[in-house]
Amino acid sequence: MAEPTRWVTETKDGHSQWYIHRFREMAAEGEDLIGEARLVDAMVPRRARILDAGCGPGRHAGELHARGHSVVGVDADPELIAAAEQDHPGPTYAVVDLAELELASLGQAQPFDAALMAGNVMVFLAPGTETAVLRRVAACVSPEGFIVIGFHVTRHLSLADFDRHVADAGLRLEHRFATWDLRAWHDDADFAVTVLRHA
Repeated sequence: MAEPTRWVTETKDGHSQWYIHRFREMAAEGEDLIGEARLVDAMVPRRARILDAGCGPGRHAGELHARGHSVVGVDADPELIAAAEQDHPGPTYAVVDLAELELASLGQAQPFDAALMAGNVMVFLAPGTETAVLRRVAACVSPEGFIVIGFHVTRHLSLADFDRHVADAGLRLEHRFATWDLRAWHDDADFAVTVLRHA
């Protein structure tokens, strides 16, 4: 049994429904919520296999599916997965803690071309599971594939600690940016978007 994630231990009752409602409202207001999906789409071949690890209510999985990719979205929160299935049908969704992720349990015989970890997924992992989660996600990605991760570097996980987890998981840093629209990384940035490859 996986350790409880920070999504469970450090949020209030009703947080998942608040989160779902918040993004539904922003979508209805026409806000741009798919920058992360656009980036991944630009990096993969057509009809790629993509893992949305920590998919939340499914906005990126849904967008990538709409662009012709085969997408599996996983999240530990069943409320978020239910919202994803309702709001963004098309991808395959599963309730899975990333600390227990494996291809076989997803019913997948082949590895993915890419994995996306958006929405501060790294920040909300159970403390101490960061390296293990990166290893498990990496094990689901093909040798030529990549993982792209974005998170606020001022919340629970420093960039230096993240980079240590990356190395310990057998991954290497290929690119780093300060935003999902690829603004240059700088040391004062409070957000990091990192592209990882197998070492």
